[in-house]
Amino acid sequence: MVKSVTNLGRTGAYDWLMQRVSAVVLALYTLFLTGFVLGSSDLDYAQWAGLFDQMWMRIFSLLALISLGIHSWVGLWTITTDYIKPTALRFVIQAGCGLIMFVYLVWGVEILWGL
Repeated sequence: MVKSVTNLGRTGAYDWLMQRVSAVVLALYTLFLTGFVLGSSDLDYAQWAGLFDQMWMRIFSLLALISLGIHSWVGLWTITTDYIKPTALRFVIQAGCGLIMFVYLVWGVEILWGL
């Protein structure tokens, strides 16, 4: 049996589960932010900054960023392995997507934690 070195998990079932868990985290994050924005009558920068100054919100946002990376990687891996048959081209595209997702994650951490 040939094993792919570019998939996220050990099996397709593990990748499926990771994508579903990350989707739940992203849905909760989206619902929370939507509720916060709609529930604040006079939302200004001070309230928004105050929300993101709290440690639990930074951790929740970091979890959402990691979930976004996992969710998008599994989705992109599935699409590229299904539709791009030349192995070298598929690897280049997957490497590029992985690099872009890594940059977004680092950028998000820098914004959240002020590093």
